[in-house]
Amino acid sequence: MSKKLLVIGYVWPEPNTTAAGHRMIQLLEAFKSFGYHITFGSTATNTEYSYDLDALGIDSVTIELNNSGFDNFIQALKPDLVIFDRFMIEEQFGWRVAEFAPQALRVLNTEDLHALRKAREEVHKRNQSFSLDDWKNHPMTIREVASIYRSDISLMVSTYEIEILRNELGISESLLFHLPLLFEKLDDSTVSKWPKFEERNGFVCIGNGKHAPNVDSIQVLKKEIWPLIRRQLPEAHLYVYGAYLPQQIEEMHHPKEGFHIRGWAEDIKTVLKNARLLLAPLQFGAGIKGKLLDSMCCGTPSITTAIGVEGMHGDLPWSGAITNEWTSFAEVAVELHQNPTTWQNAQKNGVALINSFYEKEFLRQSLKKKIDDTVTNLEGHRSQNFMGRMLQHHTQASTKYMAKWIEAKNRR
Repeated sequence: MSKKLLVIGYVWPEPNTTAAGHRMIQLLEAFKSFGYHITFGSTATNTEYSYDLDALGIDSVTIELNNSGFDNFIQALKPDLVIFDRFMIEEQFGWRVAEFAPQALRVLNTEDLHALRKAREEVHKRNQSFSLDDWKNHPMTIREVASIYRSDISLMVSTYEIEILRNELGISESLLFHLPLLFEKLDDSTVSKWPKFEERNGFVCIGNGKHAPNVDSIQVLKKEIWPLIRRQLPEAHLYVYGAYLPQQIEEMHHPKEGFHIRGWAEDIKTVLKNARLLLAPLQFGAGIKGKLLDSMCCGTPSITTAIGVEGMHGDLPWSGAITNEWTSFAEVAVELHQNPTTWQNAQKNGVALINSFYEKEFLRQSLKKKIDDTVTNLEGHRSQNFMGRMLQHHTQASTKYMAKWIEAKNRR
């Protein structure tokens, strides 16, 4: 009999609009390869971009918040493993899983540290310098870290975020597992099929409009960076792609200035392969940036900031350039766009990064080993996590009865 996995999604996966959606599909495919029968449930509504989970042989169910019907559902399902997609989902459903499926391994898929991203955004809006104290003192951090403790394993995409959880908050390494985005190895055959420098032209920017760091970076490009680039390259063009772009971004469309707002692209890989450079002047955020990894996988160098590359490249050189100063950003963009030798070296750096840190098969096997080892010693693993057991106890004594009160109120 195959093992059973229940994934409780924050939203239905949208791999063609967000890196989070792409990562979720990668997780589902990995667990399918491990032999799990997968059920995916969410309280959210499907959209036009939602992935067809039937194509992967995955069962889909709609679930409700604050509804004891979920308790009956999970008791009948008897999952061996439950993945909570982001800490807010663990807050809502974690106590129910712990009570009605105590045998199931509980895994938190963080995507990024939401509190870190939120704290940085708030500090940025105040035009202040960020420090880790801003993160540690943010109310969302308490909620998010409590969720990490209550879970048996938390999947982390960023080495930096693992570092601050361990060094700043003392969270045990046994509770954290580094699992970034997964990509096929870039061999010589793949690289040889990429369009060459002279076959590409122009710049691209990619970002989902629901994600505040992306909207901010597009605004920076329009107001600060693009005028400097056009001054040196008057015939250059920049194309901005992304689903859910807000009206304020749509209104930036100005073809005469070479600034084009294109919206959602069905085939973003083709877009990247036709461009010489990806521009991502991110001023706040967290996690790792799917657009930068997709760009490397298409042989397209990128220019971004220290926030953009955080936790992504270890000691290896970046595939392009890193700068937080907009004049420098524009200058290096012009240099990389015009100099084939510099551009080709940056492209090679991207190949090395993908093959060193993001190779799919190695990461899958590492994940499988972590899951199997933890399941084998689940009782011992949980006994060592006293903080998690304490938080689980208090959660069931508070969140549980709040949920029951809401359910009763809704009935009335």
